[in-house]
Amino acid sequence: MAGPGQRNLITDIDGLAVGNAEDSHALTGVTVLLPDRPMLVAADVRGGAPGTREISALAPTCLVDRVDAIVLSGGSVFGLDAAGAVALQLSVMGRGWPVGEFRAPIVPAAILQDLTNGGDKNWGEEPPYRRLARAAMAAASVDFALGNAGAGLGATAGPLKGGLGSASILFDDGLAVGALIAVNAVGSPLGGGSLLASPYALEGEFEALGGVGARSPEIHLGNAEIGANTTIGIIATNATLDKAQAQRVAIMAHDGLARAIRPIHTPFDGDTLFALSTGDRPLGGPAARALTQIGAVAADCVARAVGRAVFEADSLGAFPGYRDYRAGHEAGE
Repeated sequence: MAGPGQRNLITDIDGLAVGNAEDSHALTGVTVLLPDRPMLVAADVRGGAPGTREISALAPTCLVDRVDAIVLSGGSVFGLDAAGAVALQLSVMGRGWPVGEFRAPIVPAAILQDLTNGGDKNWGEEPPYRRLARAAMAAASVDFALGNAGAGLGATAGPLKGGLGSASILFDDGLAVGALIAVNAVGSPLGGGSLLASPYALEGEFEALGGVGARSPEIHLGNAEIGANTTIGIIATNATLDKAQAQRVAIMAHDGLARAIRPIHTPFDGDTLFALSTGDRPLGGPAARALTQIGAVAADCVARAVGRAVFEADSLGAFPGYRDYRAGHEAGE
């Protein structure tokens, strides 16, 4: 048997905490995942316009085998400052790769483009992302907000307000998988007026407004611009994986984005997923079979996290939240 964890968040995986911080004037934010110890991470990039940090170092052929934090940030290229602030703070705390007398934390990151969402971006020479990163670290907890929170504050999803979503699933044998996704896609999470992720919803998540997402032959890109969108996130499992196995999980988990957003992995998006292993549970054998189960479950968690991100997001500016959209749709507006 399997079901959501106690919180139905990525923090149902032991050893993980998540912190959010927002700037309500700039309509942007930062989300930081903080493990209680260095953990193995791999990544897979599928979008055509990614913005990332430390991705190459996570390849199975490279030396780095543990990271100290992962950052998801708004702000496009300016948001990469957030990862530097997290690295500096962790170094002060004595965490990171030993380099002589210094500690050099490994903090991979991915950014989404929320520069044109209507918020005040006239920040001069001091973008807010280093400040937001420090605030997100200070707020890190096993409980955290979804929707218009952290990196999800300024996010949009096709015609709707995007946001931050998370989901988990725990099995009786101890296997646990979770997802944390910031949805800022050029594609739409809607099909036939309902969420495309609806078929994957578990009880109490986002199916309350009814409907099973139906794919339409039409593709709506709205005001798509190169580099203007991205869906980024993190998959976590307590299974013991090496980097090649974790990268396979990240690859398979992208299927969850394809189930919940249409179109996905476009030239306009920078879709990036990290896969993290806490190493608390042996993978078991045969390894390929166990890895296939984890990847398949991760894809479902990603789809559910996308659905929760959009469902929990409140209307903001020109972008209606899904619940307001449904209320208007049902009222015939």
